[in-house]
Amino acid sequence: MGLVVVLVLCLSCLLLPPLWKQSSGKGKLLPGPTPLPILRNSLELDIKNIGKSLTNLSKVYEKNMWSVYTLYFAMKPTMVLCGYETVKEAPIDLGEEFSQRGSLSVLERDAKVYGGLVFSNAKHLGMGKRSIEDRVQEEACCHVEELRKINASPCDPTFILSCAPCNVISSIIYQNCFDYKDQTFLNLMEKVKENLRILNSPWRQGRPRSLLLKDYNTFLKTFAQMRSYTLEKTREHQASLGINNPQDLIDFFLIKMEQVPC
Repeated sequence: MGLVVVLVLCLSCLLLPPLWKQSSGKGKLLPGPTPLPILRNSLELDIKNIGKSLTNLSKVYEKNMWSVYTLYFAMKPTMVLCGYETVKEAPIDLGEEFSQRGSLSVLERDAKVYGGLVFSNAKHLGMGKRSIEDRVQEEACCHVEELRKINASPCDPTFILSCAPCNVISSIIYQNCFDYKDQTFLNLMEKVKENLRILNSPWRQGRPRSLLLKDYNTFLKTFAQMRSYTLEKTREHQASLGINNPQDLIDFFLIKMEQVPC
């Protein structure tokens, strides 16, 4: 009898807090499928294809004139936007409200330290000016040439479409663009792809601040390899650094290091 009482108390401790939070925050949240205790909305999601599940749910709620609804990934309420007009309106008309990204502890420390440096120097790198526009246009021409080589034959354009933004980012950080068949470039893209796969995994979607141990180790390994390449390029930049003529993000970083006392 004593064991039954203990089990009932334990279950009550597990079930009542989520239910209380749900009821206390109900007036602040948008309508959506009713979350179950502990399981929340996990039974309505296909863990192997969350995107398809969200699409199917959006069709249900669009019938109720709900273009935005609340869904629980694990214990965290998430706002889901469905419909072309809604998704278009969010980043344009409500850009400030939708400008934040999800939190991830493995990235938060470095983001706090270096994020300000990147954005404070973005204008000097040409954000919104001709210099960045020139880089994009140059890469667009290379992109068109690669597409012409396909000669209108059926293909999966994912790789070519991924190369263009990666090369533009590379020009901003390292001041050099790669050939699409360059092995170093392919290795970097593969590592970025692997880390994006981890960050967009079903577990990560359900527990935004967590990663499985295996994925966490893989993430750190690929990140260390990318860091090694960046350090190599940084040493090259140090040898030819022009204080008054920074060319890329690494140059700005090195100049900032010179300005900050040890």
